[in-house]
Amino acid sequence: MQKKKQICDFELISRIKEGDESAFRIVFDLYSSKLYAFSYRFLKEKEPCQEVVQEVFLNLWINRAKLDTQYPIAPYLYTITRRLTLNVLRHVATSQSAMDKMWLNVKKVSNETEEEVFSEDLSRFTEQVLSKMPKQQQLIFRMSRHQELSYDEIAEELNLSRNTVKNHLVAALKTLRTQLNKAFSILFF
Repeated sequence: MQKKKQICDFELISRIKEGDESAFRIVFDLYSSKLYAFSYRFLKEKEPCQEVVQEVFLNLWINRAKLDTQYPIAPYLYTITRRLTLNVLRHVATSQSAMDKMWLNVKKVSNETEEEVFSEDLSRFTEQVLSKMPKQQQLIFRMSRHQELSYDEIAEELNLSRNTVKNHLVAALKTLRTQLNKAFSILFF
C-alpha cells in the first residue's frame, strides 16, 4: 500500500511540474486539512491557519518547476507550512516572555512532527532503494533489519553460508548508504 501511495505521489509531482491543475487539486485535497491542522497546533486561530495553507499551495504552484520527482511531496509541504507558521508567530509575539513560551511549544511540537514525517519518508526511500536491489539482497536485508535475525539465523533459514549472508547485507547497506548520501546532498546543496 505504501509503495502505491509513493508511486502516486511521484506521478502527481510530475503532473504538477507540467502544470496539470487536476493533479494540483488532488494534492491540495490530500494535504490541505493536514497542513491546516499542523499550523493550528501552533497558531490556535482559524484565519491565520487558512492563510498559511493558501500561501503553501500558492508557493507550490509558483515553484512547481523546481520540484524533484524522486522525493515525496509531504516533507516539502510541511517545511513550507512550518516556515510560514513561524513567520506568523513572529509577527504575533509582542512581549519577550510570550515569545519565549511560544518558541518552547513550537520547538517541541515541530520536532515531533518533523521526526514523524522524516521517519515515514526515510522508510519510503529505503523501500524504494531496496526494490531496485537483487531479490536475495532485499530478502536478507529485511530478515536482518525487520525480523532482527542474526547472520547465522538467516544463513540457516535460507540454506546459505554465513559469509554469503554477510556479503549480501554489506552490499545492501552500501547501496542504501550511497543512495541516502546522494539524496541528502541534493536536498541540502
